[in-house]
Amino acid sequence: MRRLLNTHVRPGAIAVALTLPVAGYVQAQEIELNVPAQSLGSALQEFGKQANLQVLYSPTDVEGKRSHKVKGKLQPGQAMTTLLTGTGVDFDLQGNTMTLTAGRSSALELGATQVTANQLGTITEGSGSYTPGTIATATRMVLTPRETPQSISVVTRQAMDDFNLKSIDDVMRHTPGITVAAYDSERTSYFSRGFAIQNFQYDGIPILQDAQYSSGHTLTDTVIYDRVEILKGATGLLTGAGGPGGTINMVRKKPTSEFKGYIDLGAGSWDNYRSEVDVSGPLTESGNVRGRAVAAYQDKHTFLDHYQRKTNVYYGILEFDLAPDTLLTVGGDYQDSDPQGSSWSGAASLYDSEGNRISTSRSFNNGAKYSKWAQYTRTGFATLEHTFDNGWVGKAQYNHQINGYKAPLSALLAPNAATGKASLLTRTYNGETTSDTGDLYATGPFSLFGREHELVVGASVSRSRWLGRDYTNATNYNNSHDYFDWDGDAPKPDRGPQTKRNDELTRQSAQYITGRFSLADDWHLILGTRVNNYEVSGTSQVKDTGKVVPYAGLTYDFTENLSAYASFTEIYLPQDDYRDRNNKPIEPDEGKNYEVGFKGEFFDGRLNASLAYFEVHEKNRAIDDNDYIPDSYPGLDYASKGTEAKTKGYEAEVSGELAPGWQLQAGYTHKIMRDKDGEKLSTWEPEDQINLYTSYKLTGALDKLTLGSGVRWQGTGWKVLTNNYATGSQDKLSQDPLWLVDLMARYQVTENVSASLNVNNIFDKKYYTNIGFYNSVYYGDPRNIMLSTRWNF
Repeated sequence: MRRLLNTHVRPGAIAVALTLPVAGYVQAQEIELNVPAQSLGSALQEFGKQANLQVLYSPTDVEGKRSHKVKGKLQPGQAMTTLLTGTGVDFDLQGNTMTLTAGRSSALELGATQVTANQLGTITEGSGSYTPGTIATATRMVLTPRETPQSISVVTRQAMDDFNLKSIDDVMRHTPGITVAAYDSERTSYFSRGFAIQNFQYDGIPILQDAQYSSGHTLTDTVIYDRVEILKGATGLLTGAGGPGGTINMVRKKPTSEFKGYIDLGAGSWDNYRSEVDVSGPLTESGNVRGRAVAAYQDKHTFLDHYQRKTNVYYGILEFDLAPDTLLTVGGDYQDSDPQGSSWSGAASLYDSEGNRISTSRSFNNGAKYSKWAQYTRTGFATLEHTFDNGWVGKAQYNHQINGYKAPLSALLAPNAATGKASLLTRTYNGETTSDTGDLYATGPFSLFGREHELVVGASVSRSRWLGRDYTNATNYNNSHDYFDWDGDAPKPDRGPQTKRNDELTRQSAQYITGRFSLADDWHLILGTRVNNYEVSGTSQVKDTGKVVPYAGLTYDFTENLSAYASFTEIYLPQDDYRDRNNKPIEPDEGKNYEVGFKGEFFDGRLNASLAYFEVHEKNRAIDDNDYIPDSYPGLDYASKGTEAKTKGYEAEVSGELAPGWQLQAGYTHKIMRDKDGEKLSTWEPEDQINLYTSYKLTGALDKLTLGSGVRWQGTGWKVLTNNYATGSQDKLSQDPLWLVDLMARYQVTENVSASLNVNNIFDKKYYTNIGFYNSVYYGDPRNIMLSTRWNF
């Protein structure tokens, strides 16, 4: 929502005006308010909306400050006093206008300016916090974490900056309860509660993506995002077809109402160099048009032999106030990942040709120097948002995305047990997925039985087409190499003719409705449903129409700080990417997701905590068919089958400010998954995990220094592998319990210049991030450092 105020402007004055329809407002009148603690600017927006007041302030007066929570029936002056506690900002209420000042006695002279009420939740940039104010990922409603009846983790802009989280991979490793499995140098998968997370959103818009080939999503750079929200458990209400692991929602940075930006330069281990530029501000004198431009470049070598990756990122966004109540947003991003020397299907074999265990250094790279899995993303998006006089908001969103890959790959196979010689497997995969997604919804309050409730009504449509070409019959020259003295040198092969053409068109459409009903002051019920249509045509054939996905959630406020909740939703996951031994897609995974727990909101919302118990019941979970011999069906490397499964577990998380200047995000997760015979599944993802990241800004003579650390612990993970298909012999491999420790320090050299040092895996632990993928292994990063400096302007 955008609203404009036109008044006399003093030259050089910059201010923000929050205006809403006002008529005969009485200052002493008590009003019902519920404004969560959040960044001060966002809190003032919400206060003005709920109080029906015009709130005027300068952006520089509120930047980097957080509000206190305001809840209950209060007079406007009382409420604002509470909201501003500790911020150093004063206010003056005259009629229907409230003017804020910081350390000045005179009122501001305000020009034609604007403010955003973000339907995606609270912007975390500039808040300095590790916890969000509000979120909208679960239900489309803008709620606090405590009001959301489902587990959710949010990695804020401050956490990303503090711990040098430059990719979604980095963010997910940081997130409590998430396991990151690296298949090779370019491909990773994320697991929550034992399930692969297959749902990605951008600004709340689900993206249909091809899961067979890596094409940019997991290599996404974080420089363009304000925060990353990870919703745990099934999320069919808004995503439709999707797994029970959860949803990753990447919320983009937005333009600012004042001119600002930064330049960041960094250098680190293994010749890792990075630069970032971010500029934002108004583009017109009145401020009714705002823009932001972001660019990043990284040239990164790693611990892997003969490997390098170059990354280019460009992002632009514009906001237009078309009318006082209407906001148009358009933008786009361009991301390229260009590696050289990519490993493939792991980085090293676990066994030789006879099934004997072999070992190599963790820097071993099975890829040839010319091997690469280049990936790219091109995105265009637009949003039109209008606020009606009755408080309802209508929002139309559109996202167009192209994800592509160019992968001429060569990697060493297992060495001959007698000679130590190995040959290269060479294949080329080229392809592109074009996705278009539209979403239209309306949300707002309504009254029923003397109480006020909220409603969301919407519809969405998605179309995704994957075109791919495979070349799997290459000719290698001089194809015999000493496996244990491999340096990546090999003649480039002839990739040969195309052997397969993939052409799949995926369509999904849905209508959804969600209501949040105030049953009593302390009881709230969320009921929703989605009617989903899903169809795949082309190389694969899947069709399922009229699938109803229900959602229910209940919250009860014990006290002002503590709530209990319960939620239920169903699972619907088409599995056309999983083939049985006859090369046929297995049936969809369906089931139920249950969750109960407690949530706490402390220190006026600056600290959030949760404790959850969950159960997931599946009817047709895809697992490996270990009796299948690779290539028994021509071109089918491995096969899957479906099984019943039940997952149980619990998780705890706390995030936010423990004390002034002390930020924390920590969590513990426990899960066990078993099939119908009681056998454990998903055993590589550890049953127990602990994540703890914290930072503290020192005081007194050392107040320019911020110190932080991160600790990750995981219990034992294991897999049972067939190490010799000729004899059928099997081998159990394990990753022992593991502690990893990271450190960070930042020094504020001047008001605008800072220097940061990040050290990851400080004790240089040697560990696996994946084992068993085509009987291979991939190691986690050894100890590494990054030194960077930032200039804010």
